[in-house]
Parts: sequence; C-alpha cells; structure tokens
Amino acid sequence: MAAAARSPLQRLLRRAVGARSMWTLPERAPPLSSDELMRLEHEHSAHNYHPIPMVFAQAKGTCIWDPEGKKYIDFLSAYSAVNQGHSSNKHVGYEMMLPMNTGAEGVETAIKLARKWGYEKKKIPRDEAIIVSCCGCFHGRTLGVISMSCDNDATRGFGPLVPGHLKVDFGDIDALERIFKDHGDRVCGFLFEPIQGEAGVVIPPNGYLKAVRDLCSRYNILMIADEIQTGIARTGKMLACDWEDIRPDVVILGKALGAGVIPVSAVLADKDIMLCIRPGEHGSTFGGNPLASAVAIAALNVVKEEGLTERAAKLGEEFREQLSKIQTKFPQIIKEVRGRGLLNAVDLNSKALSPASAYDLCIKLKERGILAKPTHDTIIRLAPPLSISLEELTEASKALSDVLEFDLPKLQKEITKSEEPAAKQVCDRCGRNLYDTSDNDN
Repeated sequence: MAAAARSPLQRLLRRAVGARSMWTLPERAPPLSSDELMRLEHEHSAHNYHPIPMVFAQAKGTCIWDPEGKKYIDFLSAYSAVNQGHSSNKHVGYEMMLPMNTGAEGVETAIKLARKWGYEKKKIPRDEAIIVSCCGCFHGRTLGVISMSCDNDATRGFGPLVPGHLKVDFGDIDALERIFKDHGDRVCGFLFEPIQGEAGVVIPPNGYLKAVRDLCSRYNILMIADEIQTGIARTGKMLACDWEDIRPDVVILGKALGAGVIPVSAVLADKDIMLCIRPGEHGSTFGGNPLASAVAIAALNVVKEEGLTERAAKLGEEFREQLSKIQTKFPQIIKEVRGRGLLNAVDLNSKALSPASAYDLCIKLKERGILAKPTHDTIIRLAPPLSISLEELTEASKALSDVLEFDLPKLQKEITKSEEPAAKQVCDRCGRNLYDTSDNDN
C-alpha cells in the first residue's frame, strides 16, 4: 500500500511501531528483573499506591507470570477491572447512557447530573443542592469525589473540599431517613456502593437497598448506585442491586466494562433524568470513542455468552464454604468471612494477628503463588477473575490456611512490636475511627 493511500491512523501506527528506539529496549539488552523494574518504578513513578511487590510480565485467564517465570493465581483482578479474565444498555435496562473514561469521571458525571436534575425538576434553590453519601465509601480520587470521602489520606492536603455533601452510616436506614426528613427538600441524590469494596467488602443488612429505594421515592431523591466495582457480574448478579430486585435511578459502571483493556465508564439513567444535561454542559474528549465502545460491548457480550454471572454466584458460594472451614480451624484469627459472588473478604482479629498485618499475610500468600489485596490492616480481599476454576479457588484456600498455620507464627516472632500503640486514624470529617475493630475482637 502506498503511503498516500494509508489512513491517518494507519500512518500513525506505522510510525509508532517503526520507532523502535522509542518503544523497545535495545535488542542486545537482557530483560530486566522484577527487582530492577520495581526499583525503576519507585524512582520514576508517583508513589500513589502501596501494592504487593509484583511485576506482571504475562497474563492469561486467571494466571499471571512475573519476569522470572513464576506463576501466580490472580485474586486481585486489577481491583475487579478484569472480571472476564486476562486477555479476554440492553443488559441492564436503562433508556440512556453517558459514556466516560474512568470510574471517577463516571461518579463526577453522576453528581453533576443529580444536581442539574435537582435544580430543574425538583426546583432546589440555586447552589443549595445536597448529595448524601456513606461513611467508609470509596468513589475515586478527583476533588469532587474525595469531598465525600472519610479517608484522611485521600483528603488531607487537597482542601478546600467541594461543599454540598452530607454523610450517613452505611446500612443505617433510620439515620438516612432522619437526614431526608431534615434536609430532603434540598437533597438531590443519595450516592452509595451496594457493597462497600474498598472498605473491606462490607455488605449492608438484608432489606437495606429496598428500604433505600422506598425512601428515595418517597422524598423525591435520586437513588445513585456506584456499581463500578460490584457491577458486571462480580457479585453473582449483573448488578449488585439485583440482589434485592431494586432499580436505582442512576447507575455508574466502570472497571470491568473495559475488561482491563481500555478505560471506559458509563452513567445510566432514563430520559427524564439524563436529558437534564444538554449539549455543552458536560463532556469528555475521549468518552465514548469507537474503540472504548467496541470493547465495552464485547465485554458485556463475554459476560452473557460465557455465563459469568451464574458462574460467579456458584463459585462464590463454594469459595466461602472453603474459607469458612479455615475460619473454623483458626477461630481466634479469622473474625468473619463475607462476600457475594466472587467479591469476598476475610476479616482478621487484630489482636490475634498483631504485630503482623493483612499486608504481611498477602506477601506470604504471594510467596505461595496467590495474589490478594490487604485492606485496612486486618482485611484480605479476594476478587479473582470470574473465569477462575474451582481447583484454583481450592489452591488459594489451602495457601491461606498454610499462611495462617505456618507463616503467621514466624512473622509474629520476626516483627518487632512497637511499644507504643499505633495512632488511631480518626476521620477528619466525623471524628470517628471507622476502621478500628479492636473493641469487637474476641
């Protein structure tokens, strides 16, 4: 094909691929080791995460290999971004969608949409609209989103935060109704996670979502479900809200919508809400671009065609049974096993664990070939790709059992216990330590 006949995209790709010195190491250079790559990342990349020290060189299905060739079973799924496994609107029943790129963009979009609806449809006085959100929530890290956060690490040093927010305890329907009674004429939306993922897979009491739906309908307040992490079959339902057969007014999707291939998110609503935003009032340069849209459609089709929703529900039950047996074996260490579908967590007794932490246990799990995420010092979150096999879940359960039986006692001897108790992480917003469970330890 002559150069003049190529499309601009083809020419761009050809130039990118042809510029070998920009994109590849010299041919004679040996491949870098995991330690060397992590050192380079530490020196040149922002330190905005504290992950398990691991380099991905190759990934397929539910497994990952590091540069040294060691194989791991993945219980991270890029924080539920690759539900379909690695390298792999009609589905949820809403009239319209607004495509964006990242989950945080989706949340920002939903907040703007709720405010606009509040002013136009509910007739809230100008600049007085309120969003209610839950203590312990995680919706992203943009300025508007952290203005709802109870995490001091996310908020300190970034003020002043955006006004117009009220907080309520997750799962406390009576407290939510009191807020609606006191401020309902100015509340435009209640934004929540059906299951709080970053907080440690916190599941609300049975009937909570239905009660929220009833309250939002009664007080004319938009029910906004952040399903970025829980949606797309992760919990054994297409949406986690489906567990109580309720339909939010607005749904935010992300993560698995892009199948780990490309950033894509979406805000879903019916026309009477969505059309409150008019041309020129909101947008995104790459939101809804052809590639992202094609990936999102393919991702949803994979979930449907491969029966991943049903698979997550069935395997999740079997996995929790395995974890519950480990809890029976180590009742002084494991306080609770909880989850839905393949979004699960093991909550550990801080006193029995001390001076080790969930992070330390995750390092030991990594050494045994299992990748998992520590949360708030005492919680291990387990969220593998939905394509995982029962045999791989069993392997992970055995690894956890071995870590508790063999590795934890050694860690407790090796780690020097601080003479002074760790300072409590008291929330700047409410003055409470949301993640201090020491009073409940047995």
